[in-house]
Amino acid sequence: MLKKIRVTVSIILFSLITLYFLDFANLLPQRFNVLTEIQFIPALLALNMVVLAALLALTIIFGRVYCSSICPMGIYQDIVAWFSKKILKKKKRYTYSKAKTILRWSVLGATLVAFLFGFTFLLGLLDPYGAYGRLATHLFRPVYLAGNNLLETIFTSFNSYRFYQVGIYALGVSSTVIALATLVGIGLLAWKNGRTYCNTICPVGTTLGFLSRFSIFKIQFVDDKCNMCGLCSMKCKASCIDSKNKIVDHNRCVTCFNCIEVCKRDAMRYAPISLRKKRIANPLPAYTYMREDKSVDESKRRFLSATLITGLAAGKLIAQNATEPLLPKRELKRQTPIAPPGALNFDRFREKCISCHLCVSKCPSHVIKPAFLEYGLGGMMQPKLYFDHGFCNYDCTVCCDVCPTDALITLSQNEKHHTQMGKVNFILENCIVYYDETSCGACSEHCPTQAVRMVPYKGALTIPQIEPEICVGCGGCEYVCPAIPYKSIYVEGLTAHNIIEIEHEEVQDIVIDEFGF
Repeated sequence: MLKKIRVTVSIILFSLITLYFLDFANLLPQRFNVLTEIQFIPALLALNMVVLAALLALTIIFGRVYCSSICPMGIYQDIVAWFSKKILKKKKRYTYSKAKTILRWSVLGATLVAFLFGFTFLLGLLDPYGAYGRLATHLFRPVYLAGNNLLETIFTSFNSYRFYQVGIYALGVSSTVIALATLVGIGLLAWKNGRTYCNTICPVGTTLGFLSRFSIFKIQFVDDKCNMCGLCSMKCKASCIDSKNKIVDHNRCVTCFNCIEVCKRDAMRYAPISLRKKRIANPLPAYTYMREDKSVDESKRRFLSATLITGLAAGKLIAQNATEPLLPKRELKRQTPIAPPGALNFDRFREKCISCHLCVSKCPSHVIKPAFLEYGLGGMMQPKLYFDHGFCNYDCTVCCDVCPTDALITLSQNEKHHTQMGKVNFILENCIVYYDETSCGACSEHCPTQAVRMVPYKGALTIPQIEPEICVGCGGCEYVCPAIPYKSIYVEGLTAHNIIEIEHEEVQDIVIDEFGF
């Protein structure tokens, strides 16, 4: 029953977490964000002491059940391994291998050092929850949306309007490539050797593996029943059972219970460890390499990062012929990215965000996308605002509500109304009122704070005038600006968000007598 319980819990949690990332129709209530908050790294960064204490206590008592049933990347590896067994149509056999202790602790040390020096990219890249979030957002979600659109086409042909079309947008080449590499890389390791990623690279696996050495309940051999047939070792996807010496490496054991299920002599059990029990079998081969590993735990830790270079191509236009010379149109070049609401400032945002892209997936306006080098090399894949497909809704706080790491603090609607993410900028020579001498005013109509308003220009024409001090940086003006090829109005980001006060004119109540004529 142990394995059946583990598989049932794993399938339920994995399905709900995946659907939460894919859900564009809000089928799952907002309270399901607790599924992301119970992940180890998000809880650590958010300083969620209740969740951290629960996960640590769970590990100390039962071993690495987090890796086995709660972590979505761990369950993804189990699914890949299961498919490999079904597709190959032969018994899947694993073999015992010694722990890659130097590699495991080197990766954990490099991740910790990089994080302390503000290079959060490595933590976000290796964190199993963040990595799976990018898989769901960049790879699974487009397929899910395409399936929805296909169903909409089919049902509409039968005059049923249960489904509706949704837009599918590219979210970023670099993040998609990294997500694809993660899918293939971890998938291949799982296809061949099961939980290799968990026990060699994953920093969470290394941390919880260390704690699981002291867990109360452990997988153990029953010496008088074991005939050393090796079935347990062949079914151990963590490659941590040495059946010849009847030893289980509890650092790497993920409590999958495969060994207990396959043993035909009940020679494997999951029970509290006995302190009085002394193993008669020769343990020297197993303990020799563990002592050697311990001596090199303090080895030099290095992290090599390649410098990424990107260039932006500059466009060049010829001014139109007119009776009076006009200034040439100017290309829009944003110098500072726009961090989502609730980020407070770039430094804090980079330290907290692990690029799980849940905010990217959940944004109803599709304005949050992964950055490339806008935040620097350490901030790769962290979200920023783009206004090519929409603008940040004035009353929307979804991204703040779903963020599991507290990188985006929770804001009420009123607090967001007074949060300045960026400031509006106006390029006169790009404006169609100036260039084509035609009426517009779209930017002013879409500004919720009237940071953009129309003032008299020529004759009956009016032209935008900006007041950056009361701009909240929602991008409504930039999104609707019809000027081509370059926008005449745009939002420049702020490295630290401001709290602004917006004065509204008081509306006097007018008492209407009789008919009001």
